[in-house]
Amino acid sequence: MTEDRLPLAELLAKAGDGDFLRSVAEAVLQMLMEADVEGLIGAGRHERTGERLNYRNGFRDRSLDTRLGQMQLRIPKLRQGSYFPPFLEPRKTSEKALAAVIQEAWIGGVSTRRVDDLVPAMGLTGISKSTVARLCKDIDERVGAFLDRPLSGEWPHLWLDATYLRQREGGRIVSVAAIIAVACDAEGRREIVGLHIGPSEAETFWATFLKSPVKRGLAGVKLVVSDAHEGLKAAIVRVLGATWQRCRVHRMRNALAHVGKAQQSMAAAALRQAFLQPGQAGARQTWRHVADQLRPRWPRLGKLMDDSEDDVLAYMAFPAQHRTKLHSTNPLERLNKEVKRRPDVVGIFPSEASIIRPIGAVLLEANDEWQLRHRHMGVEAMGEMLGPPLANETLQLPPKAA
Repeated sequence: MTEDRLPLAELLAKAGDGDFLRSVAEAVLQMLMEADVEGLIGAGRHERTGERLNYRNGFRDRSLDTRLGQMQLRIPKLRQGSYFPPFLEPRKTSEKALAAVIQEAWIGGVSTRRVDDLVPAMGLTGISKSTVARLCKDIDERVGAFLDRPLSGEWPHLWLDATYLRQREGGRIVSVAAIIAVACDAEGRREIVGLHIGPSEAETFWATFLKSPVKRGLAGVKLVVSDAHEGLKAAIVRVLGATWQRCRVHRMRNALAHVGKAQQSMAAAALRQAFLQPGQAGARQTWRHVADQLRPRWPRLGKLMDDSEDDVLAYMAFPAQHRTKLHSTNPLERLNKEVKRRPDVVGIFPSEASIIRPIGAVLLEANDEWQLRHRHMGVEAMGEMLGPPLANETLQLPPKAA
């Protein structure tokens, strides 16, 4: 049906060495489209037959960006209906690649201004503001579905951590807190269960934040691990009815601030003895003993230890194999590093929505990685996933001050 196309020798004569492969690819694709149209019409070009189902109606030009360069194709048009080549998609492959570059780079902390510099490297032209807006809308929809998804089952442990960002509000720059919530179920599976942006650390702020995952199905919370925030403890009791665990790492830093630099290693070793005990009763006894030993030399440290005993040792009431991940917010450190990459680029966010979109996208990606890793590991006991129990070592205390 189809007329013979130019042989490769003629193509080589018509095109330079650099354009030869692209010319061959254009010719092959054109032949495929002509053969496809002939099958739909039931007749070749200029062929008269009673089996004809349709007629040609000219061509429409279409460019295709490939690694060989930009190809110029002529897509046949039909008098009735329409035809689109099956080897092409309604949106060009290059456009999909560009969309992926924009979304991944933007979420990863690269500004749209710098993304435009990446586009020419792909052999493409620049991007319009409408294109960026459309792609950002797609990110918004996916992030919104992730943050509002329903939760089910029991989640005994909850970690909360805050990242402070700068946002423009009413012509001035204010500091807002981006609160991230990560929960762990009885099987050891971690999930990111919440993100909230707020200007305050009052109890109403924390209560509003905690009520959101509860409405979506978060239940069975027994221990909440976080740093100290004003109003948080009251909100935890009122909304979740759970115990609060002060981040041990942050509390240790606060405690050692009352000790001279030369004695900090000795004081830290003494404080850690309480954390090495097999149970909460022994940990409390050791904690008080260490406080009494250190009080004469560092009275402010002794007072701090008296005030923080309940908060720092709350996790010791849980099984020993769980404790390595329950005493601090350190399991969120890597996640926080990824989250902070975006503020480092933006500097000052223009609105709350501009914060939720990139940070929510980072959290969505991290959560998918966690679930994939958990499936590869198989469903294991929480203790096996979270780490081995703490060892019980001999109590060693510094000598009393003279």
